[in-house]
Amino acid sequence: MQRIKLDDEVIIISGKSKGHRGKVTKIIRDENSKLAKVIVDGGNMIKKHVKPDPNRNIQGGIVEKEAAIHESNVAIFNPITSKADKVGIKTLEDGKKVRYFKSNGELVDIK
Repeated sequence: MQRIKLDDEVIIISGKSKGHRGKVTKIIRDENSKLAKVIVDGGNMIKKHVKPDPNRNIQGGIVEKEAAIHESNVAIFNPITSKADKVGIKTLEDGKKVRYFKSNGELVDIK
């Protein structure tokens, strides 16, 4: 089970965008490793120089976009404490695995 999933609200805890809060829009998993990189909406912004391409109707220039950030550099946001938090995984009595916040024991996936 993944500790960080798509559409989770996370806080960037290191790097130039430290403290930025946003949703995970994409997860890039490496097939050989358990760790992954995530793209956070509005976080870790870079400037990329793009050449014009008339075939794909792309105008050239400097484009600002989000870059991938390593999974270890983001922490899930706990709305109860309004802080970054660690995530644990436990199995319920019915055999279902769930994620929970380690600070207060509340479930992450409340539905």
